[in-house]
Amino acid sequence: MTDIRSLEQTLGNNLSWNQARINFLAKLILALIKVRNVNLTEVANGFGGKAAADSSYRRLKRFFQLFEISYSAIALLLVKLMGLEAPFVLTLDRTNWKLGKSNLNILVLGVAYQGIAIPLLWTLLDKRGNSNTCERIALLSQYVALFGSESIKYLSTDREFIGKTWFEWLLKMKIDFRLRVRENTQVNNAKGELVSAKNLFRQLPVNQALALEEARQMWGLEIFISGMRLESGEYLLIVAPHFVGEAIPEYGARWEIETLFGCLKSRGVNLEETHMIEPEKMKKLIALLAIAFCWAHKVGEWLQEQKAIKVKKHGRLAKSIFRRGLDHLQEVVLNLAEKSKQIAFVQLIAILSRT
Repeated sequence: MTDIRSLEQTLGNNLSWNQARINFLAKLILALIKVRNVNLTEVANGFGGKAAADSSYRRLKRFFQLFEISYSAIALLLVKLMGLEAPFVLTLDRTNWKLGKSNLNILVLGVAYQGIAIPLLWTLLDKRGNSNTCERIALLSQYVALFGSESIKYLSTDREFIGKTWFEWLLKMKIDFRLRVRENTQVNNAKGELVSAKNLFRQLPVNQALALEEARQMWGLEIFISGMRLESGEYLLIVAPHFVGEAIPEYGARWEIETLFGCLKSRGVNLEETHMIEPEKMKKLIALLAIAFCWAHKVGEWLQEQKAIKVKKHGRLAKSIFRRGLDHLQEVVLNLAEKSKQIAFVQLIAILSRT
């Protein structure tokens, strides 16, 4: 029998759950790593031990149906596990897909970290398409209540996350931002005339960025805007509440949450294979995946310290740090009958606890 008491201790030190729940959580995380799938039938098979898979499946269903999770406690746990230190670069985005006739639409707030985002808070949107201002404000308000607005270096989002009320709230809360706006967003030019934002940057050579030093009026608000004409003919337009010479490269942190979504889906634990459609159950599942994700990434960082991953000609790693860590975790937990793997398992738990 695998001794998981040190894993339970790491989780128990940060979550106010009773011992039985902590034990179940530890086994569930290990099962997710073993099977790399969120289908509960598969996860139940990954529990192992004396309990039959049917019994584990029933326990899983009870957990997702009945047990309440403090997502604030999970967010604090993830920050502690990853050793994150404020101020944070935050990124906000959605991932969505269809399960039969149901839309699974998840709005996630994460911290940009080494080319990927660490998920902190998330909400399920009961609809197709974009989030609205109220949904965004609700999620950011949860964050501010936990960490304070002063913990935010800046927020980076794509063109979906725009609107006067949203911008006014960010300014009121003194949250710095690097937000992309649409090309046809109306702003004042140097003459005070209302024009499409892209018109301010028409004379730029392709791929040359320009940050305008004077504030412009947009929706009645004073905003600083940077722009660049892309090879595709599109314009990359980034707004900030003050002059930022490097607004466009800083906006690039937004892409880190896209990498996170890939890790939670096909490159990791196949989130889109879930059969859950109830929002509260999905929120719990993502909490579990977030813990497993952080563990895998920390193991990958540790392996990178031992031996660096080869960099390919295009400049990217041959295997992501997360994927390397997840592969190693899976190999160890699937072969715990071996003495060497038992020793390695203890070491991997210690890595999770290390900050």
